[in-house]
Amino acid sequence: MIVSKSDFVKSSSAVDQCPTDNRWDFAFIGRSNVGKSSLINMLCNRIALAKVSATPGKTQLINHFLINDKFYIVDLPGYGYAKVSKSVKEDFQKIIKSYILERESMACLFVLVDSRHEPQKIDLEFMQFLGENGIPFAIIFTKADKLTEKQLAESLERYRTRMLEEWEEMPQYFVTSSAHSVGRDEVLNYIDSVCKDLEDANV
Repeated sequence: MIVSKSDFVKSSSAVDQCPTDNRWDFAFIGRSNVGKSSLINMLCNRIALAKVSATPGKTQLINHFLINDKFYIVDLPGYGYAKVSKSVKEDFQKIIKSYILERESMACLFVLVDSRHEPQKIDLEFMQFLGENGIPFAIIFTKADKLTEKQLAESLERYRTRMLEEWEEMPQYFVTSSAHSVGRDEVLNYIDSVCKDLEDANV
């Protein structure tokens, strides 16, 4: 897929404020500082479409970006570490949970995981929640450029081994580097294929 057009549409503080034009959502979520905004900018080939911040937890709203006038890329608040108050964290969780469980037009939720780290309990529990609720998701391993080829292979194998302790098979996953545009075509082509499958199903 070639991204020829990408535009910010709106920010929403609740799921009922999100766009209602029946286009599909492809949402991105992960722990704070996992590289979510950089990844979205890389996918859309825009330097500052999604705001990148040095402060973890900066994204506090549901941000919709319209791609090729066809579907939305959605930037969700991060979970986990963020220098915000307990009440704000609770608000984050409410926004995230309501969007995931109530947004009927969400076609896929991409869960971002830092490829440099061991499998984190918070990520594993979050994906378990998605599985239990039948939410379609895929994993995106970020910051692959920070590892050697051998280190990356070992990291992916650790994650695969850990996931298979609870899952029958490893969920769909992608390896990316926003700095070098690694994985861009793979993620966009996957989104394109999901869109086509959904269109065929609705014919």
